[in-house]
Amino acid sequence: MKFPRNARIFRGQLDAAPFAIVFFLLVMFLMLGTVVYTPGVRVQLPVANGLPGTDRPTVAVTIAKGGQLYFQNQVIEAKELRGRLAAAAKTTAEPLTLIVLMDAEVTGQMLMNLSLLARDAGITELSWAAAPGTRPGPTGRSIK
Repeated sequence: MKFPRNARIFRGQLDAAPFAIVFFLLVMFLMLGTVVYTPGVRVQLPVANGLPGTDRPTVAVTIAKGGQLYFQNQVIEAKELRGRLAAAAKTTAEPLTLIVLMDAEVTGQMLMNLSLLARDAGITELSWAAAPGTRPGPTGRSIK
């Protein structure tokens, strides 16, 4: 069976209005996408390179700027954190490593309190999370 063809090649001029509309919509979505609120706590990690990692099981705790503690993406008090860390330490056969995600403005006292709390919970190894950055090389130029 032969179907009739009535499609013809377009040989006229393209209209620029649809392209302009799509372009401006794309620009608008990109600009509004940067304004959208993302939930969570903003933590500005300190910048460092070459920090060693660990091959042991880990558990992470975040310390925000004001000393607020976060465990498993939830705000937590120090006493409750001690109990949750102790429970996590008992469930693993190997010793746990506490990964501390701390804001750059966290004081040494806040870090010391968290390390003592972790020690009381049975976690003896502590590691700091850092954002990768550039560091000056021996020639003074920055290397990655």
